[in-house]
Amino acid sequence: MTTQQALEKMKEDIRFRGLSESTYKNYARNVRLFLEFCDRPIEELDESDVRRFLEYLILKKKLAPRSVNNYGSSIRFFFAVGLNRHMNYLQIPLMKIPKDLPKLLTRDEIGVLLGACHNKKHKALLLLAYGSGLRASEIVKLRVSDIDSKEMRVFVKRGKSNRDHYSVLSQTTLDALRDYYKAYRPNSPERWLFPGTKNVGHMTKAGVAFAFNLVLERTAIEKEVSTHSLRHSFATHLIEDGADLIKVKEMLGHLRINSTLVYAHIANAAKGITSPADRMGTSND
Repeated sequence: MTTQQALEKMKEDIRFRGLSESTYKNYARNVRLFLEFCDRPIEELDESDVRRFLEYLILKKKLAPRSVNNYGSSIRFFFAVGLNRHMNYLQIPLMKIPKDLPKLLTRDEIGVLLGACHNKKHKALLLLAYGSGLRASEIVKLRVSDIDSKEMRVFVKRGKSNRDHYSVLSQTTLDALRDYYKAYRPNSPERWLFPGTKNVGHMTKAGVAFAFNLVLERTAIEKEVSTHSLRHSFATHLIEDGADLIKVKEMLGHLRINSTLVYAHIANAAKGITSPADRMGTSND
């Protein structure tokens, strides 16, 4: 079996499972790099080849555990499903991923960020990320009809894990979207809210990242943050304000509540709490 034949078979298997095109592209890229690294017939490959490749990613490429596991998962799928070959996966362990807390911005910092945003389109993008907690990949695929100003909600079609969900639409975001719409009048054939260049397709995630970084450079904020930090901030600030965790989970489009619970850990749990140290009697003796 040639590399191309193997990848076509894997593409077919991914389609049968209802996984996204981006999943196939990710898996195909990872598997192609693995096969190029091994440079041997597919039929001869085994666990030792996978271990050598993962070791190369860890020691030579210095990839993070999450990235290494992404390669490992792609290769596992390739062998188990695409080639229908059993492997001893105990010999191909997943790396332990450090549980770093998400990077987020304070409310004051978000105010500074939005205050530095002079472009109406960029402001609409950033407010959808913070005001509705949307991923960049979800923002760029919004259609005009997905903005429900009557019910004050945003419809996200096939977000991460191919899940449809709704999120809140703030009045501030709606006002920014109306200002943007009046100024730009997006008129793509498929009615994308944020069309791509020359109204072909929709805007890219890179375009959203560019807008965020452009605005960030105008501020004195020195944190290592990204567009996704606005989503983290949305969830954290909602929880700090007493929002129901289940509702936050649904607005974020999470499959499992554990994904949402991380924001409960970074919410300011000390808000409104007096430390027992401040209740002690003090003495200058």
